[in-house]
Amino acid sequence: MSWEYVDNQLLASQCVSKAAIAGHDGNVWAQSAGFNVTKDELSKIADGFENQDILTSGGVTLAGQRYIYLSGSDRVIRAKLGRSGVHCMKTQQAIIVSIYEDPVQPQQAASVVEKLGDYLITCGY
Repeated sequence: MSWEYVDNQLLASQCVSKAAIAGHDGNVWAQSAGFNVTKDELSKIADGFENQDILTSGGVTLAGQRYIYLSGSDRVIRAKLGRSGVHCMKTQQAIIVSIYEDPVQPQQAASVVEKLGDYLITCGY
């Protein structure tokens, strides 16, 4: 997985301030500079797509920061803390994790993340 997806697709949109792409096992494939997400954090998100109760009770933690879980499905997870939020998408093999910050609106970040996710799905990821 290329760093270019993070830098040229997600961050370049200016709708996402930090991002990572990982496998369903939590191993990081690519991440933006300074976004120090851990394998445990990403594994919990991966598990949360299947069992959202773990996110409802424990929230979503990324790079040591805990966000309040808002909603999700077997494909998308949303969380928020103050003026920033999280939008995650699961593809066939990957999880895209993104942070957006005010003044970006949640739907703007969602559009960028899900567009990349849909593209990765067409590529078999």
